[in-house]
Amino acid sequence: MTHTATAGRLFEPFDLGPLRLPNRLVMAPLTRNRAAADGVPQPIMATYYAQRASAGLIVAEATTPNAVGRTYPDIPAIHRPEHVAGWRQVTDAVHAADGRMFLQLQHGGRVGHPDNSGLVPVAPSPVPLPETIHTRAGRKPSVVPREMTAADIRSTVADFARAARNALAAGFAGVEVHAANGQLLHQFLAGNTNRRTDAYGGPVSHRIRFVDEVVRAVADAVGPERVGLRISPGNTVNGIAESDTHRIYPALLDAVADVGLAYLHLEFADPGLPLYHGIRRGWPGVLMANPGPRSTAALPAEDVRGVGERLLTEGADLVSLGRGFIANPDLVERLRLGAPLNRVREEYSMYVGGETGYTDYPALDRQLAVNGR
Repeated sequence: MTHTATAGRLFEPFDLGPLRLPNRLVMAPLTRNRAAADGVPQPIMATYYAQRASAGLIVAEATTPNAVGRTYPDIPAIHRPEHVAGWRQVTDAVHAADGRMFLQLQHGGRVGHPDNSGLVPVAPSPVPLPETIHTRAGRKPSVVPREMTAADIRSTVADFARAARNALAAGFAGVEVHAANGQLLHQFLAGNTNRRTDAYGGPVSHRIRFVDEVVRAVADAVGPERVGLRISPGNTVNGIAESDTHRIYPALLDAVADVGLAYLHLEFADPGLPLYHGIRRGWPGVLMANPGPRSTAALPAEDVRGVGERLLTEGADLVSLGRGFIANPDLVERLRLGAPLNRVREEYSMYVGGETGYTDYPALDRQLAVNGR
């Protein structure tokens, strides 16, 4: 079967600060649990990311800036020299395949466990995760996190800045600050996880302060043109409940608008909702839109491409996809051609390690050869 290439804005080049992206499709950060037990990236990760180097930009998976920020087993880190060396093997492989990479920096906050990090998790307030948490020994009850002191907050801000410098030393073109999906920065934003009464809690202007400080410290460390920020307004994952979403995010984006960030990464971007257009109008820079973790997972290529083109028409500059890149190392070419997409093989856990369901998804030419076409 032959396929005809389709033109579209998704496949146009785009200048992201100092980076020239060959297309507007971004591989979203995807936790895959393939690092070593101490957080050092492994060679298989270099293979995985190099396979997907045709993305306009790869945002590598959530990576911890310090030990206490670790969420689950086999999550990569970026706070020790051996972490930098491990990631350097990954970025070298991607660069050799003509790819570009940012690294997402994520602190789990209360989404952690002593069995995973060796430490009691920290959080804005001593409010435990309302669910069990995955450990190497299986799922266990969450623990009550330790409320962060003012000194903890200062040291964590410094850890993010140091992690950003480490990321550039490891060969990344920039970093993404993760303030979404119920992780530490999101915990400071949401009222149900932030019950503080000091300068970091209470009114919205106080709850956005920690995120603002992290963003500014990271931008000062590596340059704002090398820093993105990810948010997921209204997302309830990991027990988050925002009663004032409509106030949190305009205030946060107004606070950081003058930093000159490389991009804002909006998860669950839906042009059918007023929130999307409000964020687009209020954000002065590049908007990267992600339609959500499952919104395009079962669609044919033409429909996935249509979702992306609509987001661009409705004001996004870049479109990030997750599961599509998991199952299709050559997703950009498949979408360009309207070729069939591999589906994520749910029978294989995405988080158990090894090649299966990770580096063994076929590229289009190999798949057609196997199918005798």
